[in-house]
Amino acid sequence: MPTPPMSATQLILVLGDQLSFNNPAVANANPETDRFLLAEVAEEAGYVPHNRHKIALIFSAMRHFRDALRARGFCVHYIEFAEGVASLQAAVAQVSAALDCRVVRVCEPGEYRLRQAMAGWEAALGIQLEMLEDTRFLASHEDFRGWAKGRKQLRMEYFYRIMRRRYNLLLEADAQPAGGRWNYDQENRVGWRRQREIPPRQALQQSDTTREVLRLVAEAFPNNPGELAQFNYACTATAAKAEFDWFLEHALGDFGRYQDALVEESPWVFHGKLSMYLNIGLLEPLELCREVEQAWRDERCSLSAAEGFIRQILGWREYVRGIYWLKMPDYAEGNSFAAHTPLPAFFWTAQTDLRCLQRALGQSLDLGYAHHIQRLMVVGNFALLAGLDVKAACDWYLAVYVDAFEWVELPNTLGMALHADGGVMASKPYAASGKYIQRQGEHCKECRYSPSRVTGEGACPYNSLYWRFIDRHLEVLSANPRMGLITANWRRRPAAERGAIIAWADQTLADLVGPVG
Repeated sequence: MPTPPMSATQLILVLGDQLSFNNPAVANANPETDRFLLAEVAEEAGYVPHNRHKIALIFSAMRHFRDALRARGFCVHYIEFAEGVASLQAAVAQVSAALDCRVVRVCEPGEYRLRQAMAGWEAALGIQLEMLEDTRFLASHEDFRGWAKGRKQLRMEYFYRIMRRRYNLLLEADAQPAGGRWNYDQENRVGWRRQREIPPRQALQQSDTTREVLRLVAEAFPNNPGELAQFNYACTATAAKAEFDWFLEHALGDFGRYQDALVEESPWVFHGKLSMYLNIGLLEPLELCREVEQAWRDERCSLSAAEGFIRQILGWREYVRGIYWLKMPDYAEGNSFAAHTPLPAFFWTAQTDLRCLQRALGQSLDLGYAHHIQRLMVVGNFALLAGLDVKAACDWYLAVYVDAFEWVELPNTLGMALHADGGVMASKPYAASGKYIQRQGEHCKECRYSPSRVTGEGACPYNSLYWRFIDRHLEVLSANPRMGLITANWRRRPAAERGAIIAWADQTLADLVGPVG
């Protein structure tokens, strides 16, 4: 590794989820005066037991980005994990001292904990820290605060419409939505009954750098989740773009229709598998949205497919980031249903007889991936109904998914899946019985539990747990206009019937997760 010269005037720190030449700390760098630092440090790799796929992807992508910077003539100081540097602060201290550099520039981190840590660097290290807002996102903090100000409800749909108009995506000449509607979600909820042949994913060619990282991660993180023999993620911007191009050609046409489907034979189905690349900087969000819009205009996909994809990136991704920075740090303490049941061991082993849950947990642990309905309506729904501890559930999501960083994970888990924010994000809890899961796919056919039974041997646990959840929170849920029919239905049932269902649910939950309060 070349030794950086001693004449550096400014050190640019690049974080592992900011690997883009559009990173504002990188964009105007000068090879004559600026020096770069990238560091694989123990603290960032270990604050939760990250999936080994995630660690391998980020380390490999960081090393490839290092090489890309050097190819452009920049001097890069790179600290590998084996060097044993404990934290980013320690890395900055080491390199800034070696370079006699008092000015450090960085793009703002995506996680609140790291931003808070950086707030103390100037005093601790005797440096000037220049922190730049992350302009790679399409809504600034000021944009989102301005939109949220004075609103009683912060619903994504209305934010999304503003973003569509701001970036002129899927609009007619009069600035009205293409096709006359803003949202085609109703067309994108088709359950899976093997209606299409799912395109096979090609194995990606691994570079020497990636193979070296895989060996390192296998040795350094032997007990973390992640089956590294199945590692198949792109580690450069070029390879990530090729993955997106494959999606455009082979999967986008069916993506919208089956994006909510629960499928036995494929973990990927027609999904893009792109969020992890967006979240570490290998792909740019607006570029993807414009290419998908063009695919629709070229009649290569339906409007519902294009709209569904663009809504996830331009709408949902930007919205959850806005909620995170608007509401932190108090947001992380939300627990509106007082959920404290310990996380069951099978969340780390996938050893459960519930077929849908076993499939979702298994691929999450092995691959670091599950699509949004598996995360929300299978795993998250179970956590909500079972009253699993909110912090433990959030930490689990943050650990197991390759694309998980707290800015995106926390609102999706605490807010959407667990409704622990009291309704900041969702107008009602995303609670559902086994009937929902049955509609979305074929898992129930492979399961020993029946979604048509509420109590008794072979009854689907989701069914009785659903009514237990309704009963435990009846007063709060009765005040929710969208839950009125459900709570009224429950109240009308004979007391003996309600009691039998609750008793069965309590026993079911104890069997699944152990004694609960």
